[in-house]
Amino acid sequence: MHMSDALLSPTIGATFLAASGGLLAYSAHRLGRQPDERRVPLMGVLGAFVFAAQMINFSIPGTGSSGHLGGGMLLAILLGPYAAFVVISSVLVVQCLFFLDGGMLALGTNIFNLGLWPCFLGLLIYRALAGSRPSAWRLWLATMVAVVVSLELGALGVVVQTVLSRRTELPFGRFALLMMGIHFPIALIEGAVTSAVVQYVRSLRPGLVGVGERWSQPGASPVPAPETLAPVVVSFLGAAILAAGVLAWFASPRPDGLEWALAHARKAEGGAESPPAPWLAKLQKKLALMPDYELPRGTEHRPAGAQSGESSENSWPAVRPGTSVAGLLGAALTFAVVCVVAAALYWLRPRRHKPAT
Repeated sequence: MHMSDALLSPTIGATFLAASGGLLAYSAHRLGRQPDERRVPLMGVLGAFVFAAQMINFSIPGTGSSGHLGGGMLLAILLGPYAAFVVISSVLVVQCLFFLDGGMLALGTNIFNLGLWPCFLGLLIYRALAGSRPSAWRLWLATMVAVVVSLELGALGVVVQTVLSRRTELPFGRFALLMMGIHFPIALIEGAVTSAVVQYVRSLRPGLVGVGERWSQPGASPVPAPETLAPVVVSFLGAAILAAGVLAWFASPRPDGLEWALAHARKAEGGAESPPAPWLAKLQKKLALMPDYELPRGTEHRPAGAQSGESSENSWPAVRPGTSVAGLLGAALTFAVVCVVAAALYWLRPRRHKPAT
């Protein structure tokens, strides 16, 4: 559901860049008010995991489309709203600047659609349904409902932002029906995966699964003692490496939900649009380390027997070294960005001096 610049007008793009930037600054401020250095490695490894997980598109049967995990709801449950928003924003910035995944003008809308709804509204729904001492089935229900509502609102947000930009002739009703319809099964799959991961983390460290009013209490910490985080950190680190280095080969080659909805909505409406700010696209290409998660042309190893000009795009699984390199590099970059930001918020916060006795 990463929007491209071609869908947005400069006004709408700039408006949501400002809105998302303001919300990110507020989240960083709130995170810095009650910092906990114990969260730094957890935030970093969860960011790396979400980056890697978003590389794995899964097919939606009977549609010709595919989807991938958003990860915002998982981050919100395990980290709280402000840390989660900082992490998902970092993931999207790394994807945009270094892998050409989503446009620079569209970065604000992508952060808004994939971050705001799960990290804030979705978490409220999750806490309300889960209660203070949820059973396994109640935790599953709370996670599923929160993910579905958040993802559907994000899909609707894409439609509203596109229509307000007036760069397409797409009818609102048809586009909204296609976007929300195709993202409903995607949300069900993400909800099931998120619920399974939350249950797994709960079995390791119940204190990490935030419920009730844990984060609203003054001085409350959403994580247990530092030494107890090791099993969770190691688990997500291993999962991130596996997903980025190997499982990304098995990603579905089908168009994602947004591409699918655009293609079907445009059947009677005309073709694609060009970016409103070509200089932004040029700047983004210069910054990109591995555009589209591939090695630069001419550097990737060609399978034995492949002819000149022959593509392996139609093969599945697509076993390409470039995919693994991009996944591992992106996960490492995300980990580094999140850790640096989180550590800075901790060390640069105003120190409170204890009163003299």
